Amino acid sequence: MQETASTPRIVEIRQNILKKNDLLAARLRKRFHQAGVYVVNLVSSPGAGKTTFLTEVLSRLAERYKVAALVGDLATDHDAERLRQSGARVKQITTGTVCHLEAEMIERSLEDWDLSDIDFLFIENVGNLVCPAGYDLGENRRVVLFSVTEGEDKPMKYPTIVNSADESIITKMDMAELAGFQRDRFYDSIYKVRPGISVYEVSARTGEGIGEWISRLEAEKRAFQQRAGTL
Repeated sequence: MQETASTPRIVEIRQNILKKNDLLAARLRKRFHQAGVYVVNLVSSPGAGKTTFLTEVLSRLAERYKVAALVGDLATDHDAERLRQSGARVKQITTGTVCHLEAEMIERSLEDWDLSDIDFLFIENVGNLVCPAGYDLGENRRVVLFSVTEGEDKPMKYPTIVNSADESIITKMDMAELAGFQRDRFYDSIYKVRPGISVYEVSARTGEGIGEWISRLEAEKRAFQQRAGTL
């Protein structure tokens, strides 16, 4: 980018926005810890199967826990309607032209929710593998999802989101053979960016891998509550 007289001003505004978001995210994280709410932020590109996966997870967890979800989209509340089929509390965040969720949006959406009445809160971020990487939402875990139909080298194309995530999930595993998905190439791609990152393989259609991922989530929540003194 050619540097112009206005460039330093643009950088300053960007830094101020991120600083404000970080302060709000820290405040949210403190509220979540005090209430014992375990928060998971799901990020992916559009069409990776985030909503289908999350609907299945919410349905299973709702049998034993109080679960809720916030879902971000540029327009429409179609994903929120699908998530409500799980029986969970769901609220839509329409971002308009903003390609990611920010801590201020999360805080505003929670104004009429009692956090002490929620065990798990899922945040389905706007479908985008670039912008969400820079915005902390006060979550416990950030999970980046890739589908078998997106190409095995996707992690190498978006290294920042992989490096900002705690773990990764491969969705639509039931379509792996049909899509010609090459597992070794995918793992080679993601480990070049982030050696050792945990990767789960799931299919919302067959149920493959979802129980394992939920068990891991439950264990993490128990450990989180013990640390927070809310168990």
